Amino acid sequence: MAVRQIVKFPDPRLRQPAVPVVVFDAALAALATDLLDTLRAAPGIGITAPHVGVLARVVVLELSPEEGPRTYINPEIVWSSPETIRHAEGSVSMPGAIEEVGRQARVRVRYQDLAGAFQEEEAEGLRAVCHQHECDQLDGIFWLQRLSRLKRERVVRKYEKAQRSDAGR
Repeated sequence: MAVRQIVKFPDPRLRQPAVPVVVFDAALAALATDLLDTLRAAPGIGITAPHVGVLARVVVLELSPEEGPRTYINPEIVWSSPETIRHAEGSVSMPGAIEEVGRQARVRVRYQDLAGAFQEEEAEGLRAVCHQHECDQLDGIFWLQRLSRLKRERVVRKYEKAQRSDAGR
């Protein structure tokens, strides 16, 4: 369909909670397709509707071409393991900025598919990290907020420096 403009950090829309989807129609399917196209163009492995300025609870993940894309409408984490893992995270809204974040090692996610049917999925490792990262984004929690103040400030300085040097090219 279309590659949409990605909202860039520090845009305040990245800190706004998304609203639940209540209408499951062709417009929702088109948004999901646009999110996938935008994700692939970024490139990235996960994207939410807020990343393109739409405050709707929609997530598209594509962790590998073999697994293909998956769309999650109104996802919520209903269970998480007590065990944690650390994984490098970043955002399509903050390209090039990466830092390790601690997350639960396994989660169970309840969501709706594009037709509105309720589904559940258990995930571990990278997929579990992605679910937590994108659900945070839907709740208005940008991934930097999961870092210590010191790490957050370092990542932001490095990102801003890279943005200035890119603008000068």
